[in-house]
Amino acid sequence: MVTTLAPDVRPSGLRTWLMKGTEQHPARHPGPHAAPPPAEKTHSWWKVMCLTGVDYFSTLGYQPGIAALAAGAVSPIATVVLVALTLLGALPVYRRVAKESPNGEGSIAMLERLLTFWKGKLLVLVLLGFAATDFLITMTLSAADATAHLTENPHLEPYLGGHQVVVTLVLLGLLGVVFLRGFTEAIGIAVALVATYLVLNVVVIGVAAFHVLAAPHVWVDWRTALFTQHGDPLMVVAVALLVFPKLALGLSGFETGVAIMPQIDSAPGDTPERPTGRIRGAHRLLGTAAVIMSVFLISSSLVTTLLIPAADFQPGGPANGRALAYLAHSYLGSTFGSVYDVSTVAILWFAGASAMAGLLNLIPRYLPRYGMAPAWARAVRPLVLILIGGAFVITALFKADVDAQGGAYATGVLVLISSAAVAVTLAARRARQRGLTIAFGAIAVVFLYTTGANVVERPDGVKIAAVFIAAILLVSFVSRFGRAFELRVSEVTFDHLADTFVRDCATRTIRFVANEPDRGDRAEYSDKLRQVTKDNDIPDAGDVIFVEITITDPSDFASRLDVVGEVRHGRYRVLTLRGSTVPNAIAALLLETRDRTRRLPHVYFEWTEGNPALNLLRFFLFGVGEAAPVTREVLRRAERDRTRRPHVHVG
Repeated sequence: MVTTLAPDVRPSGLRTWLMKGTEQHPARHPGPHAAPPPAEKTHSWWKVMCLTGVDYFSTLGYQPGIAALAAGAVSPIATVVLVALTLLGALPVYRRVAKESPNGEGSIAMLERLLTFWKGKLLVLVLLGFAATDFLITMTLSAADATAHLTENPHLEPYLGGHQVVVTLVLLGLLGVVFLRGFTEAIGIAVALVATYLVLNVVVIGVAAFHVLAAPHVWVDWRTALFTQHGDPLMVVAVALLVFPKLALGLSGFETGVAIMPQIDSAPGDTPERPTGRIRGAHRLLGTAAVIMSVFLISSSLVTTLLIPAADFQPGGPANGRALAYLAHSYLGSTFGSVYDVSTVAILWFAGASAMAGLLNLIPRYLPRYGMAPAWARAVRPLVLILIGGAFVITALFKADVDAQGGAYATGVLVLISSAAVAVTLAARRARQRGLTIAFGAIAVVFLYTTGANVVERPDGVKIAAVFIAAILLVSFVSRFGRAFELRVSEVTFDHLADTFVRDCATRTIRFVANEPDRGDRAEYSDKLRQVTKDNDIPDAGDVIFVEITITDPSDFASRLDVVGEVRHGRYRVLTLRGSTVPNAIAALLLETRDRTRRLPHVYFEWTEGNPALNLLRFFLFGVGEAAPVTREVLRRAERDRTRRPHVHVG
């Protein structure tokens, strides 16, 4: 194992506080997307469903109001379309995602595996930009809706009315404080919040349904408004299909559902490669959550559309963004309404916490592995400060308006679901499942159309996502450039013959010659050996060991090196390696050889022909190019003591 010495710098108190935990647990980040350590307790699928439901079910706080505002009298029918796509589209897609990525990688990782080299990495970075849009807007939209419930409460309205932005910023700031102090998901809290919230919604919708049944004229009024506005039934269905993209908020939660799969109990006989019990639990989680949410979406949309005047849904109206709370206050009194408001605020608050934890877990999952994150990205607190700062900016730009943020949120949700649909379609095609390929392909087309329609109708989401994508790409490639000269090798192993080669030479002088694999015939090695010994005045060519590296995936940041020794043409000793870059692999080989033999090895290069700037660019993109100077720079950074640094020669 090759190790790199860290600089002996005493960090300041603030830096120590910000970077706390990165030394002891550099790969662990709290959040619903985190895979639990082996010793961490797992939970029943229904408890994990409540953790997912904190985000998913909380959309009931604003979904009926957004649906009514977008679709008017067609809202219940448009909601039925949404439910149909949920049960017949999103649910089958994410059941397949759960099967394909049972350890919580999600659909982004599926696409990463299906697409290789830089195009896979770039696609992941773009999807991370949309994921950042989804999660950040979840935070700001949930906080804004929690603010709406607080400011519309008759007991608090005199004090908080007109201060929506300030209250929302305070809520987001308090959320940031929670994470700065350290945050760990509590399944028990999620169960309590979801159970309380759903029970209260059953009461509100049940009482509202009783009033609907007691007042038959509301049905007549609704049908009159429906056909007066849109004419015949076919036109009503057409309008429902057209406005469906605006209702896409109700599709949130599926990506989180598969991402927290590692929290689900395994079954006896489960293995890390095939956790059948966990997959079965995830299927139950997704199906149960989808059915529960579907029932609530249809019933809430129906009662709110029938009982609440259309004018009250408009911006500034008492039901805007809080339709069920409006019914709770109207039919169950201000006391029960206030209890409902508290429950809604609590679950919206925790939905923001879930979204924050998701980002804190999602970003370190990919970017450090790509070498596309600075060192501080492994720490929770610096990311919290950046994300809360971004949430503040978004809240100020949208003026804490729930309706204004709906388009951006829907864009993030729909892009992730569309990517999942495309991923499972490609997976089914690769598995040669013709029927499933056609079915998933049709679902993908529907979601892609929905995404496109939402983007055309409400481009705010794409604009925000474009900012996040640009920021992620910029930070990623600047970081990759800055970290390109790290050792970038996780482990080095020698087979028996390779170990014999270096230990034999260690009794005299270890001399490696970097050779680019070509014909592989006797002439290639004899010519190379003759040139190297002449250029560098090597007294004994018998100690030379050729090193040949085959590039695997140059877009990978770190790789494991398995050094294999062989004798070619009866006399030439050759070490073959496979890695993501040539210079970093050679540097790692030199350091490992030094540590094994306690002798400083030598390596001999030819100068690379061509423009040095272009060769350096080739190194960054393709892992080859300026091998000699880059190898020396990698060694310089990895070993500070010049007396212990292997020797690099160029001829």
